[in-house]
Amino acid sequence: MNLHELSPAEGSKKSSKRIGRGHGSGWGKTAGKGHKGQKARSGGSIRPGFEGGQMPLQRRIPKRGFNNIFAKKIVAINVSALNAFDDGAEVTAEALIEKGIVKNSYDGIKVLGNGNVTKKLTVKVAAFSESAKQKIEAAGGKAEVV
Repeated sequence: MNLHELSPAEGSKKSSKRIGRGHGSGWGKTAGKGHKGQKARSGGSIRPGFEGGQMPLQRRIPKRGFNNIFAKKIVAINVSALNAFDDGAEVTAEALIEKGIVKNSYDGIKVLGNGNVTKKLTVKVAAFSESAKQKIEAAGGKAEVV
């Protein structure tokens, strides 16, 4: 095989559609744009969401509430989830992710007081509810805010 014998694979090269080059091409006269109308004109495109002058959906629907861009995304877990750890273990955000209790810590993890904890643990997370703190300390552990 020589360099001049090389050719692209069958069907891999397709010539572009040459529009408006006479009747013989099959794309002459109106050049695939039909007869008249906005879409047949040059620059005749309509923006996304335009409904022909009818009040568009994004303006018909009422505005509700507001989105606080400064809000912190806190992940909540219950004290009952802490029983997955061994007695005397140190519970951190990394340890919770490793155990699969939370997927991502985002801006912090808060421990809530649902359920009971039976093991003595040192829990180091962003926040605790009052009842969660009491339950951890009642089990002989420590609740530290990081």
